[in-house]
Amino acid sequence: MAIEAWYMEESGENQRFPLHRNPPEFVSMSKLEELGVLYWRLNPKNYENDEELRNIRESRGYNYIDFLDLCPERMENYEEKLKNFYTEHIHENEEIRYCLEGSGYFDVRDKDDRWIRIWIKEGDMIVLPAGIYHRFTLDTDNYVKLMRLFMGEPVWTPFNRPQEEHPARKSYIKNLMEERVGMPVPLEAH
Repeated sequence: MAIEAWYMEESGENQRFPLHRNPPEFVSMSKLEELGVLYWRLNPKNYENDEELRNIRESRGYNYIDFLDLCPERMENYEEKLKNFYTEHIHENEEIRYCLEGSGYFDVRDKDDRWIRIWIKEGDMIVLPAGIYHRFTLDTDNYVKLMRLFMGEPVWTPFNRPQEEHPARKSYIKNLMEERVGMPVPLEAH
């Protein structure tokens, strides 16, 4: 099953709801790829021995991993942390997340500054490019276990919007505006 994504209705409703527009406007994987978002469907039950995950890590330089269990019972200051994750921000580096259990939403901005909601579930691995405005929240199931992957030492420093002058944002916008024809991708996502 492919990842599900759609344009969000910006409303005051609970951030853990799907927040579809009426009528729903789904977003294709090719549209997400235009924004620099990569996706793989992997086997989360065998991540320790998964050859495909090993190949992705080696080809993209992800040499550090850790795990994040997000649920009220396992995380101190849960609501506060979730609120911080849902604040719109960028990072200097890619954000790589592999959903091992549960589910949640990554929201990303498109070229016209509209929110796209990406529903990640068990087995979904996504890469958000450095400089893309995004945020994260759980869905109504209120639980997700994520593998976080990094190049080198883990750095998770959010830079809250606005960040138009940040070098990562400028680079992202430049890449978004350029033709990507003929540019090699280290490992093809699917």
